[in-house]
Amino acid sequence: MQGTPDQLIEVLRETTVSLVRRDGPDLTARQLGVFLTVYLGEGPHTVRGLASALNVSKPAITRALDRLGEFDFARRKTDPKDRRSVLVQCTVKGSALLREISATMVEAGTAFQKVTRAPAAREKASAS
Repeated sequence: MQGTPDQLIEVLRETTVSLVRRDGPDLTARQLGVFLTVYLGEGPHTVRGLASALNVSKPAITRALDRLGEFDFARRKTDPKDRRSVLVQCTVKGSALLREISATMVEAGTAFQKVTRAPAAREKASAS
């Protein structure tokens, strides 16, 4: 969806409210940022790479991944090529959450467009 900053922020608000209301764990902004970076960014992902991409500390990424792991939204696995490195992987449950977030954003965008188009359509009809 393309739109003005006000429209985009409204879609974000509606999406966030929907996620809060749904039956499931709430994610902090940092956890959601890590989650979306893992699922939407080019992998493979490492703690160091995520910290660099998000410009936060490695311990902050580790804490977010601990929580995402508790919810089974992401999983850590030792890199078979470099046993000192840990790779962050997607999960089935995390992929389902991403689809839910995406669908929620589409619904919020569609609803917002209907609301903003209705006054313009009424004005156009009354001008005729």
